[in-house]
Amino acid sequence: MAEGAEKIAFPVSLPQPRRRLNTSWDILKALSDPTRLRLLTLVAREELSVAELQEILGMGQSRISSQLALLRSVNLVSDRREGKNAFYSLRAGLTAKTAALMKAAIESVGEQPVMAEDRENLNRILQKRRRTQEQYFNLIAGRLGKNYCPGRSWEAIGHLALRLTPAIDIADLGAGEGLVSQLLAHRARQVWCIDNSPRMIEVGTELAKRNGLANLIYRLGDIESVPLVDKSVDLAILSQALHHAQHPQRAVDEAFRILRPGGQLLVLDLNEHTFAKARELYADVWLGFTESALHGFLKKAGFAKVEVAAVSREMEEPRFETLLASGVKVLR
Repeated sequence: MAEGAEKIAFPVSLPQPRRRLNTSWDILKALSDPTRLRLLTLVAREELSVAELQEILGMGQSRISSQLALLRSVNLVSDRREGKNAFYSLRAGLTAKTAALMKAAIESVGEQPVMAEDRENLNRILQKRRRTQEQYFNLIAGRLGKNYCPGRSWEAIGHLALRLTPAIDIADLGAGEGLVSQLLAHRARQVWCIDNSPRMIEVGTELAKRNGLANLIYRLGDIESVPLVDKSVDLAILSQALHHAQHPQRAVDEAFRILRPGGQLLVLDLNEHTFAKARELYADVWLGFTESALHGFLKKAGFAKVEVAAVSREMEEPRFETLLASGVKVLR
């Protein structure tokens, strides 16, 4: 494997009964084409849209789509559609034999110059994603509580506030200016606001200083890599932040890590919707989540007593609905 190349973890399940399609011969044939192997290497690292794959590989849409269709036909990749966009990722639950074949094929060409170029282009695409979000939130810093934002309603925030416990340490992950934290800090022992927008951190810090909230501290960081130590807070909040995460499960896992035993996670986020323009208007990565998806994120992270319920629905189109999910980190 090339020096500096990313290690790829292949999802493996128990061996499944043989099917006519997806036999070892089918897999070997699929892996024999250089373009398909390059595509597999990329989607094994990150879920990517067809447009992003075009930019990374420098190929036409029809060529990439036809190769992805072949990979999907032998159950090597999965596709997810949101509006007009199609996103591809490595299929979950590959058999051990299939995962081994794919890993061997990818590692065998890992030192090829074209593979190194693909890795560089992928990193550039991912950086571009992050910059787009950061530019959006830097632009609206100072105005977030005054302008419309999907799912940010006092009704939904009220439901969250009712579950809060005073005199505890709290982490508001993806806090923005800290609309929720500004309220919590009046009674909490310590509140940490984590956000990846430098401008949001500046605005929030100034607001906390102006309001005399010495226990409200803003820190620059990503919700998928929270700059707090293990078991350091009693309550973690993801309020309309999870749909901005590149990898929602990682964000929930981080919340679990920083919580003390007995601590609670509260997630306010949009129910799954079809308003694709939210990507452009609000820098959304995900068009909300189903109740089952949120429940799955918390259970996989290790939370117990997981509950998910709809708490508000907007009356105007596109009628965004807000879900509240909660879970407890059990004592160990």
